[in-house]
Amino acid sequence: MSEDADVLRADSLAREIFSGVANKWALLIINVLGTRTLRFTELKTEVEGISHKMLTQTLRGLERDGVVHRAVYATVPPRVDYHLTEAGEALRDTVNGMCAWTRRYLEDIEAARRRFASQDRGAVR
Repeated sequence: MSEDADVLRADSLAREIFSGVANKWALLIINVLGTRTLRFTELKTEVEGISHKMLTQTLRGLERDGVVHRAVYATVPPRVDYHLTEAGEALRDTVNGMCAWTRRYLEDIEAARRRFASQDRGAVR
């Protein structure tokens, strides 16, 4: 395996790519774009809570890594559409798996969080 493909190496390209696509905003954008092509404002509406700046930064990173395609149309005003590339579609399968895992284990996770919060973490044993 190439050193650049080793996600465990701090200086690998794989880790840089992994970091770019494995954040909450990127995952949500990939999930939303998997259903259809959207414009920037439509994406901002669909991904509740994302700021204009964060959406711009995340889309640029996903475009740079070949996950999202940005199509610009010479109209007045200019029209810009975003959709997943083949690589993005493949990544969406993983995102869908994570969403399914979250739905399946949500109650277990909530119970674990309640147990964790109720424990006395300040005492040294």
